[in-house]
Amino acid sequence: MIGGSFLETTLGGLTRFRRQMPVGDVGVGICVLLLLTILIVPLPTFLLDFALALSFTSAILILLVSLSLRTALEFSSLPTLLLLLTIYRLSLNVATTRLILSHGNEGPTAAGQVVAAFGTFLMQGDVLVGGIIFTMILLVNFIVITKGAGRIAEVSARFYLDAMPGKQMAIDADLSAGQIDEKIARARRAELEEEIGFYGAMDGASKFVRGDAIAAVILTVINITVGLAIGVLRTKITLENAFASFATLTIGDGLVSQIPALLVSLAAGIVVSKGATDGKIHGALIGQLGASPSLLVITGSGVGLLALLPGLPTVPFLAIAGLAGLAAWAQFARRQAEAAEPVVLPPEPDAGRERLPTLDAVRVELGYGLLDLVSNGNQPLPEQIKGLRRAMASDLGFILPSVRIQDNMELGTYNYAVALKDIPAGNGELRPGMLLAICADERPFPLPGEKTQEPAFGLPACWIAPAQADAARAANCTIVDPASVLTTHLGEVVRDNIAELLSYADTQRLLADLPQEQQRLVADLVPGTITVGGFQRVLQALLAERISIRDMPTILEAVQEACSSASKAIGSIVAHVRVRLARQISDSYVGAGGYIAVIPLSPEWEDAFAGALVGPPEDCQLVLPQDKLQEFLARLRSTVEAAVQAGNKPVLLTSARIRSHVRSIVDRIRLNTPVIAQTEIHRRAQIKVVGTI
Repeated sequence: MIGGSFLETTLGGLTRFRRQMPVGDVGVGICVLLLLTILIVPLPTFLLDFALALSFTSAILILLVSLSLRTALEFSSLPTLLLLLTIYRLSLNVATTRLILSHGNEGPTAAGQVVAAFGTFLMQGDVLVGGIIFTMILLVNFIVITKGAGRIAEVSARFYLDAMPGKQMAIDADLSAGQIDEKIARARRAELEEEIGFYGAMDGASKFVRGDAIAAVILTVINITVGLAIGVLRTKITLENAFASFATLTIGDGLVSQIPALLVSLAAGIVVSKGATDGKIHGALIGQLGASPSLLVITGSGVGLLALLPGLPTVPFLAIAGLAGLAAWAQFARRQAEAAEPVVLPPEPDAGRERLPTLDAVRVELGYGLLDLVSNGNQPLPEQIKGLRRAMASDLGFILPSVRIQDNMELGTYNYAVALKDIPAGNGELRPGMLLAICADERPFPLPGEKTQEPAFGLPACWIAPAQADAARAANCTIVDPASVLTTHLGEVVRDNIAELLSYADTQRLLADLPQEQQRLVADLVPGTITVGGFQRVLQALLAERISIRDMPTILEAVQEACSSASKAIGSIVAHVRVRLARQISDSYVGAGGYIAVIPLSPEWEDAFAGALVGPPEDCQLVLPQDKLQEFLARLRSTVEAAVQAGNKPVLLTSARIRSHVRSIVDRIRLNTPVIAQTEIHRRAQIKVVGTI
């Protein structure tokens, strides 16, 4: 029992340790510790041979992996590998140096069989030839490959860093246009950051390889000089024998370390020089070098002419010319076969069913001369539209659908158009590189420029040069850049038609996003008391008069109260909801003076409108004589204009019974004057009568 309990406790502890410390992490930590151990603990020759063979294997594997990459980011661990392999080779250099200096006088196998093979077979017993080969490999690695790869990595890191803002703006533009969703945008941003981090790391990792080459030179000098001193002074052998023994081992050790270093440097150079080339290296080389049969024919002809020159070997040049001709013939035959084959388009999904084109809820079309607004400037157009969407969500409680931005060659060079559900809703003309100065009064504009009208509100304006901005501000003019002009116009167009943009799916989403404590009320109300479509019409009626629907709990409670009465008409429900939102409505119309500027209807006009209502109470219609209607509109315009000139933003005040009918008349003449009922003014709101109709 005790043994079983101990075994269960031990196995449980090992299981918990395995869960808390993954095997991969433990393995990497052990490998790094072993690398550092080689620097301290002497290795026997058989282990050193195994370690050197592993160095060659890893270098060959890294080179082959770099040749098979499609993109450089597929080998994002290369900078870390360069650091670990550099430490590994330096540790092996220290281990072989220890053996050479301590046992170099014992023969060519004093530092293991691998070092001996490179010191005897590759040098063919000639120390001078081996030294020259080692020096050449060192120079090729240090001066040519490592330096070039480091420069490419440095320039790539700088270019990728400089291009990062533009690429991020392109991602944001695609996201704002609805071409990608938020998940894809996050993935593309993460890939962009990974690219910058990779090339920055490769810029630093190239220094490891250069340091490895410098360390190899220093260790070579130490091995020869110190080895000669030990051989002559300590082991009492002749200078000639000492030089032959220690120089052979040192150069063999150098070749053993620098050949893998050369392979790894070559792999790093291939990865960083690959750049934006898509696909594997061999495909790109063959596809680009052998793409033109005519160029291959010219190359083969030139090589064939070289074979005819006296003194040059004929067979090699003719063989190469023949291979170039065969490659040209094969490429030409492949093109002929591709041209003869019929083009078969892949079947589209659901090819038997016609599909309607996608309908854009909101679309902004730009002329050719306005395309720079998408990416240039401190706040490009996509960023400003994102800000507009956030502002509308905060002000009205409704998230504007994604806005698609696209070019339209049919528009004028500097023209733009706004379409809602593919129906034109607004247009205008901008001047890139200039600023729009808006003057609220009717006085002549004090500065030279191109006279125009501000497209959103029709105010007098003028396009001016940026250098005139300070002078225009001094003249009490509002200065707006072209992207802001377009965004403001877009915002007004959307606000005027926002009720049409609230879809059935949006209404469902608004109800589903309510907090958990409100879901019980939603379940009791929808669809038993009112359908989702009916609730959508209530919200649309509120948004049509620019009343925020953020206070959804109050709206739900008001709808429930209204539906509990005898009448369930949408008009009656909306009227009751507006009364419950009296505090919000009153606060939205408070002016700079702290009061609501109201223009009430006189009792005569109240009676006139009330007497013109016909039909049942839930669906009554206004039938007002034409002359009476024209008289009302004339008085309304004059009274509102007088209030506006006095510095007020007036609202029209009526009784609750006729409010919706009066509002429909005001909306048709686009007077932009709110109409509220007397019951919609909060009891604590301050009002000021600025006129009477």
